[in-house]
Amino acid sequence: MKKNDLVTFQSGFEKARAVQAMFDGIAQRYDLMNRVMTGGQDVRWRRIAIEHAQLPAGGKLLDIACGTGDLAFEALKRSPGLVVGGDFSYEMIKLGAAKANGHDNIIFLSADGLNLPFRDGGFDAVTTGFSMRNVADIDQFLREMVRVVAPGGRVVILELTPLKTPVISSLFRFYFHRIVPLAGWLLTGDRKAYTYLPQSVDVFITAQELKEKMQRTGLIDVGYRTFSFGTVALHWGTVA
Repeated sequence: MKKNDLVTFQSGFEKARAVQAMFDGIAQRYDLMNRVMTGGQDVRWRRIAIEHAQLPAGGKLLDIACGTGDLAFEALKRSPGLVVGGDFSYEMIKLGAAKANGHDNIIFLSADGLNLPFRDGGFDAVTTGFSMRNVADIDQFLREMVRVVAPGGRVVILELTPLKTPVISSLFRFYFHRIVPLAGWLLTGDRKAYTYLPQSVDVFITAQELKEKMQRTGLIDVGYRTFSFGTVALHWGTVA
């Protein structure tokens, strides 16, 4: 692996370890950096994502690769029976648990998205936000999300997506490759982590390709919409 390039990996295990260490290192300023990078729009995107989860009153929701729990806390506003936030970054879930401040309806725990420690069909919905680019095996991640959702439940994915429109793509790349790493360095002290971010988007699959992968896992009624000139995509599908 190149010293400053977290996109080039030798194995899935190497990628998992590198990404885990990266997120542990930026956890303390993760929420702040998200707000700065998106101009606060990430709050709205998460609200819409939870709306698409269609969580019933008293239902159970899993937010996998939850970070500090922004999606999970948004789900709390829907009167759930239980919200579980799972992540393999210890520093992230530690901050999420601190933000929960003893709330009875939400728990945070260590969990690997490629091998979820939950029974089949145990949740009414599963969400994930800005995590797909970071997993070593997208197909396995999707299969595990589908496995733990009961029939009729929703799988919802919020993610950055590569652009194909020349003019907007050029502007977005300038912002993401030049401004974001600088802001990341100033706010978190970690320029490398926010250099990885735009690199990971460049090599990620398109929104249409992700939709097709979701369909191949057996999800039905799969759809997506984009935000911010097509730089962010929200996908959803129903477990058959």
